[in-house]
Amino acid sequence: MAKRQSDRVKTQMHYARQGLVTEEMTYVAERERVDPALVRDEVARGRLVIPANVNHTNLEPMGIGIALGCKVNANIGNSAVTSDVDGEVRKLNVALKYGADTVMDLSTGGDIDRIRGAIIGNSPVPIGTVPVYQVLTERKKVSDIREDDFIGMLEHQAVQGVDYFTIHAGVIAEHLPLVQHRITGIVSRGGSIMAQWMIEHRKQNPFYVHWDKVLEICAKYDVTISAGDGLRPGCLADASDAAQFAELKTLGELTRVAWEKQVQVMIEGPGHVPFDQIEMNVKKEMALCHEAPFYVLGPLVTDIAPGYDHITSAIGATLAGTAGAAMLCYVTPKEHLGLPGEDDVRQGLIAYKIAAHAADIARHRPGARDRDDALSRARYAFDWKEQFRLSLDPETAQAMHDETLPDEYFKSAEFCSMCGPKFCSMHINRAVQEFNKQVEEDRKLGKRTLDLFST
Repeated sequence: MAKRQSDRVKTQMHYARQGLVTEEMTYVAERERVDPALVRDEVARGRLVIPANVNHTNLEPMGIGIALGCKVNANIGNSAVTSDVDGEVRKLNVALKYGADTVMDLSTGGDIDRIRGAIIGNSPVPIGTVPVYQVLTERKKVSDIREDDFIGMLEHQAVQGVDYFTIHAGVIAEHLPLVQHRITGIVSRGGSIMAQWMIEHRKQNPFYVHWDKVLEICAKYDVTISAGDGLRPGCLADASDAAQFAELKTLGELTRVAWEKQVQVMIEGPGHVPFDQIEMNVKKEMALCHEAPFYVLGPLVTDIAPGYDHITSAIGATLAGTAGAAMLCYVTPKEHLGLPGEDDVRQGLIAYKIAAHAADIARHRPGARDRDDALSRARYAFDWKEQFRLSLDPETAQAMHDETLPDEYFKSAEFCSMCGPKFCSMHINRAVQEFNKQVEEDRKLGKRTLDLFST
């Protein structure tokens, strides 16, 4: 087993292509209950990434790829309107409590370095960022951003321990005319910043032009690239258009170059897509981006539910995960409305853990349904405490049960407040079970119990 040396960093892809299994690969394999050789081979192929910056010293490595369980990312971070380090750490802890596999710090105000340092220092899961946010925060205006500011920020954040960067290198000048007739134009914050920079400076996207420098920094610290979908659709009417797919094709080309430098890459996917177009979008990413892991935001399947977009997007996320998306970026109830709070983080994560789990079951991943079956057995046995324990959100499950039947006696009662003691179908079904047992015993004795039903 290979151990990476921090003074001479080699990427996970480098070791995998050497036929070696790193400690990180072994850890991922144990978590996923798969063969370490499978993890190694998928990393070498580019279908699996292990975001693991060597400077993130308290990291518990995890893998993102179609060969593993579907993952969920939670976005946190402040805005220029609200800035509270302790608040972001609390959001992180909520995200960890409810099962986030990765967390992105999207802070755009206040002391971003301090906020990010606190998040990384308290996070055992990989942390992602959109470095261009900090560039604009520090420079104040897009017109004041220098070309080398973009590249310099990558190294600045890599030194701090960021495990993956969203980089909008696929938003190039040639694609800008393609968004002219959209309803919502460019909805990606990072994508819009890059577009404005190109227009004001009359230059090509510096991430695209200096992709070699980007890769040099990512290889130096083993930072995974999350190739940003800066031209993603922001409403159903704009989905699957020429701009979106032109960028995706460019990201596929950049992925090939990154792999040549042994840098890990995943591809970010669309945000608003009609339900019937989701599977096609996943398949198109696999074709254009050579099966690099697909990381989708939602997608939201309707535009009419502000306040409930954790639901509209979880519907789309379930289908995306079933079709082959490797990671789902959660959407909270506050999407389109405001900065999420702690309870919004909880609701978004629960919705997406359901979506990812449903996708794992649909893809027949080994062991995916074990917890469901265990909970079903506990439900039939009226083992309420075990039901609560196996729930995605045990506290909410128990609180809802106890709202009407709070006494300890009702934790073993063979009914709940919906059916009461006389109308519980599973309790009544005991008679069917007893009858079936009698039929089986009579069959062994040569009797025909079922004749009782003959007319």
